[in-house]
Amino acid sequence: MLCPVHHDRPTGGNHRAQDSGTISLDGADLAKVPVWSRSVSTVYQQFINYPHLSVYENIAFPLRRRSLPAAEIEQRVMTVAETAGLGSLLKRLPGALSGGQQQRVAIARSLVKRSDLLLLYEPLVNLDYKLREQLRDEFLNIFAAQGDSILVYTTADPNEALLFDAEVLVMHEGRLLQVGPAQSVYARPATTAVAQIFSDPPMNLLPTTLDETGLRLADDVRLARAPHLHALPPGPYILGIHPGDIALDSAGISAQVELAEISGSETFLHVRHGEMTFVAHFSRVHTHAEGEDVQVALDAERAFLFTPNGKLAAAPAPASGG
Repeated sequence: MLCPVHHDRPTGGNHRAQDSGTISLDGADLAKVPVWSRSVSTVYQQFINYPHLSVYENIAFPLRRRSLPAAEIEQRVMTVAETAGLGSLLKRLPGALSGGQQQRVAIARSLVKRSDLLLLYEPLVNLDYKLREQLRDEFLNIFAAQGDSILVYTTADPNEALLFDAEVLVMHEGRLLQVGPAQSVYARPATTAVAQIFSDPPMNLLPTTLDETGLRLADDVRLARAPHLHALPPGPYILGIHPGDIALDSAGISAQVELAEISGSETFLHVRHGEMTFVAHFSRVHTHAEGEDVQVALDAERAFLFTPNGKLAAAPAPASGG
């Protein structure tokens, strides 16, 4: 079972001892089990390998510590190495490998133990973009081969949690905000906090008033009342809309460009209309100068509404294919 944990990126790296509660696995309190006896493996964001040992010996290390028979060590190392795409690299030292290959070695060493619980703490964050994309796809195959093991994958990137499409726990400042299937949490965030954390870029949140005719965001900005909002009583709300649900449209709202970020083939356009500021996300490159006037349209059919205290009041039906 894969369980991504999505959280805001931490501000510090300090670790402290457990001060309350229990962490149990199969009925055993792990705090009372010696570290070397726990059926737990960990992969950190900074890959850790033994620089003087070959790839083969790095993977075999935990098995040799258990004094397993040589034939079993050989079989388990070779199986995991092939799964992790390391079969042709077993004689190399870590220093001769790329960053992605070194991270695969660290993962293979954790997998070979066949632990009941595998913890991965942002294992891709220190890799470049192309390596992250490659390993994300490979992880799906690697994780699928783990049988009944429980995998907890911690990430600050909601796209990773959505890619793995497993049970997700959204956390913020040490608090658990929402639990559920990744696609369900994305489609129905319980609060504005979840809506922003579990969206990249974060969901736009704008104060609005709902009446019989639609949503009023400003004296000169109104949106039609979409069918999924019909059951709501009139009153003040918070409008939530994903950046990808904002389009350039000559019939849309007049706005001024504050910043145009181009990342690869994507554009993140920061615009302002009066007191409202929001971000639009486009899958193509759009070049706009600071201060340029543009017209943007917010898709009322994709609007989320939250109560003034941040609780979800209404959500659109999940987008086709998502």
